[in-house]
Amino acid sequence: MVSWSGHIVPFIVTVAIWFIATGLIAWADNRERATFSRSLVIGSVAGIAGLVVILVASLSAEVWAVYLAFVGALMVWGWHELSFLTGAAAGPRRGPSDPSLTGIARFRQAAGTVMHHEVALALTALLLISLSWNVPNQIGATVFVLMFGMRLISKINLFVGVPNTTSEMLPEHLAYLKTYFGRNRMTVLLALSVAGLVAMSAWFATLALAAPVGSAQMVGGSLLFTLSLLGVLEHLFLALPFRDGMLWGWAIPKRAGPQRKAAGSQERNVTT
Repeated sequence: MVSWSGHIVPFIVTVAIWFIATGLIAWADNRERATFSRSLVIGSVAGIAGLVVILVASLSAEVWAVYLAFVGALMVWGWHELSFLTGAAAGPRRGPSDPSLTGIARFRQAAGTVMHHEVALALTALLLISLSWNVPNQIGATVFVLMFGMRLISKINLFVGVPNTTSEMLPEHLAYLKTYFGRNRMTVLLALSVAGLVAMSAWFATLALAAPVGSAQMVGGSLLFTLSLLGVLEHLFLALPFRDGMLWGWAIPKRAGPQRKAAGSQERNVTT
């Protein structure tokens, strides 16, 4: 039986936080570079606060603690995303791919563009797992590891190639990452990724439905189900002709097109 407090409310909370948080990060990363240092300071404070929140919430198995740990994990995740999309923690390679490379050589070059970010995510995941190993509430570590896994799968799919490589939310200073995307095509990997995420979502759903009504286990299972379902949706976006701007256009500043930039350059030349 579906419960309002145990199933519906966690679903609404997860979708709302996902939508708003994604938009805020896109807004911060697409502003002028002069604002990045301030954004990183704010993001770092939020990320450290998120770690503290997870530690505090992990000591309790009450419903409020599950929500608190969930929010804390998203705060830490947002810190990492902000660091990556501002370019502060991306990788040692900061330029376009070599079109002559294929196979392992191309993969190694692509890995160099995100290496620092992936290592930071992996170390944070290991830290949260170690801190949550024998505590009553492990939702914070579980949420972070789940998001890390889903993001890693999506990056591999983009490297191999997907039908839809829309990247409107990618900041201009990271535009070189597009050169590492595979050609537009449907692959077995993407199909298996979607199928695997659907199966995982179904497993979380069974856990949420089987838990006692109103319990922390029910809320936790519902939060994880919704999060994995959003992962399915994001991977479907890679297969369908969907534009990021359809959902988060409100958060992305309008960028000057080539003609507008050229006109601006000519106007500056005339006035000097």
